[in-house]
Amino acid sequence: MAIRQVDISHKPAVRRVAVARGFIRLRPETVERIREGRLEKGDALQVARLAGVNAAKMTPFLLPLCHPLKLEHVDVETRVHDDGVEVEVKVEATEKTGVEMEALTAASIALLNIWDVVKGYEKDEGGQYPHTEIVSVRVVRKIKHG
Repeated sequence: MAIRQVDISHKPAVRRVAVARGFIRLRPETVERIREGRLEKGDALQVARLAGVNAAKMTPFLLPLCHPLKLEHVDVETRVHDDGVEVEVKVEATEKTGVEMEALTAASIALLNIWDVVKGYEKDEGGQYPHTEIVSVRVVRKIKHG
């Protein structure tokens, strides 16, 4: 079977919202550095928010079968927990297809950027990451109005 993009030309544009969430597990010492703003590369949470917004907009370049969408709103929230950082992304658009891939991409890239900012603090003596893990990236809500 040939690979092809789904034909959505017959579908009406309706209001669509998707919320995705994920978590990065970090060492307690790294979480403390995030809370205190003691990271060599700067504010990991701010980097994650900016990277997440950018990633949502770039989704069709990264996932070749996704349709380019005119996103109307991307909101990236971060919550610091004792064992890591939770990222939640809400994407909104009035389009012919859903925005869940944009939300998932934004959440994933936001989490990867947190990892990049804190990786120096997460490595063990051998340069490995025994505690660092990105988990539970998923769509937690999808809404279609219309």
